[in-house]
Amino acid sequence: MGSRTRNATATVTRWSRAFVGVGIGFFVAWQLAVATGLPRAATVPLGVFGFVLHVVFGKAYTLIPSYFARELAVPRAPAIHLPFALVGTIGAFAAGIGIGPPTVAVVGAASWFVGCLVFVIALGVTVRDNPTGRETGTGATETHRKRVDRLANAAVPVVFAYLLVGSALPLAAEFGIETPVSAIGPATTHLVAAGTAALLVFAIGFRLLPRLLVASTSPTLAGIVLGTGIVGPALLAVGFREGPVFHIGAGLQSVALVGFAVGYADLYRRSERRRVGGRAVLAGACYGILVAVLGLAFAILSATSVPATAFDAHYRLAIGGFVGLTIVGVTFHFYPPAVASTPGIGTRTASASVAALVGGLGLEVVGLLAPASTLVGFGRWLAVVGAVLYAAVLYSIFVERSR
Repeated sequence: MGSRTRNATATVTRWSRAFVGVGIGFFVAWQLAVATGLPRAATVPLGVFGFVLHVVFGKAYTLIPSYFARELAVPRAPAIHLPFALVGTIGAFAAGIGIGPPTVAVVGAASWFVGCLVFVIALGVTVRDNPTGRETGTGATETHRKRVDRLANAAVPVVFAYLLVGSALPLAAEFGIETPVSAIGPATTHLVAAGTAALLVFAIGFRLLPRLLVASTSPTLAGIVLGTGIVGPALLAVGFREGPVFHIGAGLQSVALVGFAVGYADLYRRSERRRVGGRAVLAGACYGILVAVLGLAFAILSATSVPATAFDAHYRLAIGGFVGLTIVGVTFHFYPPAVASTPGIGTRTASASVAALVGGLGLEVVGLLAPASTLVGFGRWLAVVGAVLYAAVLYSIFVERSR
């Protein structure tokens, strides 16, 4: 029994790392695609499906079962899921750039949806007798965290729902099925990016980050962020760019983003740990505030008064800033750069990658809003450098751990 459990754990760990590794590769590809001027229809799949969700899937397979005091019921689920996720991402990218026949989009959407089904079913079966996460796996010495842990766990089923709906809509569109929400475009992207990725950042963040920083967060603040983060994406998608529903959704999502930023900044201020991963998450949280500000501007101002480049800035801040830098920071916690033994790879390399990513995105956003095309180009290529350095650090650690 013990040997079987160890083998299952090793299988999950190996394929979880594979998911993260693929996601890092997509991160570099996404930054390159944006820097070379590919259309947003092609870059969004690389950034959201390829980078963000591959890393999210990989870590969720290991974190969510433990947060529900369970072990993954289907240890080979990540291995089954990964090929579908890969094909789905590549298919969406190819369709966005106009490569291949129309069937490419159908195959990509179907493959992505099947992969998401594998993910949700595997984790759903795992937590079937603890669906709201009342059992939290909270250690005996950390009982003061249990209330926040339960609030965070309760958001996870909603994450699954957003993922399935956001993945099913593009597939429905390929088969000509009418849907109540626009099946292709920003409305659906918000279901996946805000409803799945950002909400999971909030949920896992309130459990993981206080422990990493050895500090405690307010249950009231966690409840506000999670509550608004649960409702906001649905309203954004249903009423996208139209009427009071969209305005309310934008307001709720802004409360979630700002609340999370305030909560993390307070944790960071009170913590004695000053590591590169923590700084990356802090930068991501600050960029999250800018995402909220732009989102509110889109809700309040008329479409004609908002420059088209502002939408690009919002997209880049959300995926590369808030979610992206949070992922970078958290992965540096899981895979500390200080343990790398490869020459030229270490904490300084990690710090340089974060500086390039933060600085590059900042220059790009200023250039988009100014507008100043020179700043945009320089910022995007600086972000490419940051992504390459980040990949070099993580891949070096992965290789060393596999020996």
